[in-house]
Amino acid sequence: MAVEKKSGFVTLVGRPNVGKSTLMNHLIGQKIAITSEKPQTTRNRIQTVYTDDRGQIIFLDTPGIHKAKNRLGEYMVNVAEHTLKEVDVILWLVEPTTFIGAGERHIAEQLNKVSVPVILVINKVDTVTQEEVAASIEAYKNVCQFAEIVPASALKKRNTDLLTELIFKYLPYGPQFYDEDTVTDQPMRQIAAELIREKALRLLDEEIPHGIAVTIEQMTERKNGIMDIEATIICERDSHKGIIIGKGGAMLKKIGSVARREIEAMMGIKVNLQLWVKVRKEWRDSEILMKNYGYNPKE
Repeated sequence: MAVEKKSGFVTLVGRPNVGKSTLMNHLIGQKIAITSEKPQTTRNRIQTVYTDDRGQIIFLDTPGIHKAKNRLGEYMVNVAEHTLKEVDVILWLVEPTTFIGAGERHIAEQLNKVSVPVILVINKVDTVTQEEVAASIEAYKNVCQFAEIVPASALKKRNTDLLTELIFKYLPYGPQFYDEDTVTDQPMRQIAAELIREKALRLLDEEIPHGIAVTIEQMTERKNGIMDIEATIICERDSHKGIIIGKGGAMLKKIGSVARREIEAMMGIKVNLQLWVKVRKEWRDSEILMKNYGYNPKE
């Protein structure tokens, strides 16, 4: 007799830069979502799949919920909040602090409207003492009706196995949505674009990354197995274009070089990556340009 398995959708929500993408990458066992120390790294909803003997978890990593300053920001917040209505379990990530700011209170307000189990994940506990972790649990415990509260460290993989166990505890029984070897539903073009953006986020000055997007113009495989990728980094100012290219093209070469290595590792083939830079002023407030770069405000 076949053992009944569990399957369902789990979203990770929280303020920008709280570690959602890092945690999801660790939970599924490989890197899909890009990460950086800069807030608002994740812009779209990223779907990944974890399968084992217990069943299947489909994770939805969402943009950080923040006060939007432009249409792109509004789109990101809308993506995150809309996801709350579509899942079976919610992981709310917070930092280990006793201060509950306006951003966290706004998220709590949204979570108090849902009927699915909410697991509070107090992330980055490797950065504080046990006493501070206990104080943080005490501060948060009555903010929502939590199914569980878990102190964790996505970076150090602390309590990540426990989180997987608890997720399965609250998921419904049902058939698998994806084949067991599926890890993400993201198209390879999108993953390649995001990896290039990640490298730009990590290497560029503080003020530039929020204003960049990456588009894949062409992606073709040669008969000898080499993948040719042509991509464009979009920025909002001429001065930013100069910084992205760098002296003698050095910065653009550096971004391309580290991005190519990671794309090759992920695809398992040799990659020939060519990068260009274009200026599109105020693109984050243009619905047409946002849609062209993969952020559809109408969705």
